[in-house]
Amino acid sequence: MIDIVLRLAPVTVRVRSPFRSVARHIERFYGGLPADSALNRDDPFVDFDIRLVGGANWRRWFRPQARFLLDESDPFLPLPASQAAPLFEWGLNWCFATRPLGYLVMHAAVVAQGGDALILPGFPGAGKSTLCASLTFAEGWRLLSDELAILEPETGELQPNPRPISVKNESLRIVSAFPGATLGPAYSDTRKGTVAHVAPPAASVDAAEQTARCRWVVFPRFTADAPTTCEEITRAEAFTRIAEQSFNRDRMGEAGFHAICAMLDGARCFEIGYGSTADGLGLIRDITSERTAQ
Repeated sequence: MIDIVLRLAPVTVRVRSPFRSVARHIERFYGGLPADSALNRDDPFVDFDIRLVGGANWRRWFRPQARFLLDESDPFLPLPASQAAPLFEWGLNWCFATRPLGYLVMHAAVVAQGGDALILPGFPGAGKSTLCASLTFAEGWRLLSDELAILEPETGELQPNPRPISVKNESLRIVSAFPGATLGPAYSDTRKGTVAHVAPPAASVDAAEQTARCRWVVFPRFTADAPTTCEEITRAEAFTRIAEQSFNRDRMGEAGFHAICAMLDGARCFEIGYGSTADGLGLIRDITSERTAQ
């Protein structure tokens, strides 16, 4: 049984579960984060109170399942018990996307050099997580998140949330070859195929309270063996695409609209197409170089 409170900037999360796989996942990927082995009873507030538990009734014995509970509510259908650890990561993403924490949350990877952030929005299959991992481990960018761009509307700053990077299928081979990339177990037959997680670099975790400001937005499009293409697009077009990737802009109303506008103010926006990870990295280098950025 695990019962732990983690500071996963910008939130605090309590995790409880009898699954050994969840305990091993937390130890492997979150062991270096500020944590308490048990909840502080004098100050019990947490942003997300998560439990991963087994299925009910006969399924406990004949077809073991894992259920994700947030504040004792059950928002998802159960998954096989063997997928309890990735269910924790998927469920945590859902918490950020649905809980009204005051942030604008977008489906995008985010990396940074110093205080300058590169946002990589993308639909599933666009290649953003692989490109994000490649930038982090092969190019030395600081990881803010591979799934969630978390924007503070009042300051226009992007909040880091350096959790494990989720890679799948062919990306497993690519990312595992990078120096410093530590992969956990592979989970097969998930709804995303074969999935594994990559531990975020220690330097990114140590900088989890250091915000960054958007300087570049790049919409990636990976197609195997396709030629490289790079087109600069207007901020208006980028706004439309990012709004589609926002989980809560409509709920935030006018504040969400102005937050995206402020985030894009001064940023350069591009759409890239590429047929290999090396080509994608080359395009990013060109876009973010001083010659291109002028």
